[in-house]
Amino acid sequence: MSSYLAQEVHLARRHEQILSQRSELLQQMETYLGDKKTKKTWQTEAVDAAHKRNAALLNTLYWASIKESLPKWEQFLLGRAEVPIGFKKMKTTKQNI
Repeated sequence: MSSYLAQEVHLARRHEQILSQRSELLQQMETYLGDKKTKKTWQTEAVDAAHKRNAALLNTLYWASIKESLPKWEQFLLGRAEVPIGFKKMKTTKQNI
């Protein structure tokens, strides 16, 4: 009878250890998931900021290239000159009209 009592006490202690470990692991997992969510939020914000910077830079470069090439095209656009050197002239066909 005492062996059953000793075994019961041992199992109760083991059960308490398992519950304690489970609680600790759940706490660690909650912390890990919270950190992971924070990191993902930060990465998303960084990606959005980089996208906005890239779009602004692309827009700036586009308009800078337009301003740079405008003098080359100005006379052509006014009908006073041929297509600037380095650009192919499109052939006028029935398909283009």
